[in-house]
Amino acid sequence: MKTRFKKVLLVIAVILIGGFLLPERISIPVKGATAKDWHPKSFWFEPWGTSGVHKGIDIFAKLGQPVVSTTDGIVLYKGHLAKGGNVVLVLGPKWRLHYFAHLHTIDTAWFNIVTSGEPIGKVGDSGNAKGKPAHVHYSIVRIFPAPWAMDRSTQGVKKAFFIDPDKYLRKAE
Repeated sequence: MKTRFKKVLLVIAVILIGGFLLPERISIPVKGATAKDWHPKSFWFEPWGTSGVHKGIDIFAKLGQPVVSTTDGIVLYKGHLAKGGNVVLVLGPKWRLHYFAHLHTIDTAWFNIVTSGEPIGKVGDSGNAKGKPAHVHYSIVRIFPAPWAMDRSTQGVKKAFFIDPDKYLRKAE
């Protein structure tokens, strides 16, 4: 019994460590977009509605413009949420969750393996973006927190889990 438990622990350790070792191939989530299509200081901007601070960036584009996966990964969720509207959640390398919200349409399925740059939906204004200019809200969430990222800003403790998408996406340019 002890030997089997050790084997299970070893397999779990290999999977966890392997997730951190996978390389990231980064794409900007809106086809044809550049850093000029979002405000670089909108991450953690406040006040931001009922959430208090903006935990991502909004990338503006024409309604229906293709939205692509920012990295290789697996689609963990696709569906509708009250605030996010039509959303897709992709688990990528380094155990990071990539969240795409306000989509007009979703063009992927649960548990699909996606590659960086592969279409997953279309730019929209669903959820609490209804009636606003079409855009994609893009956030990156760490599964394993980075305590050194916390600060004294509003909800700054939560920064241990969030990555600034502006800095992340600039690596793709």
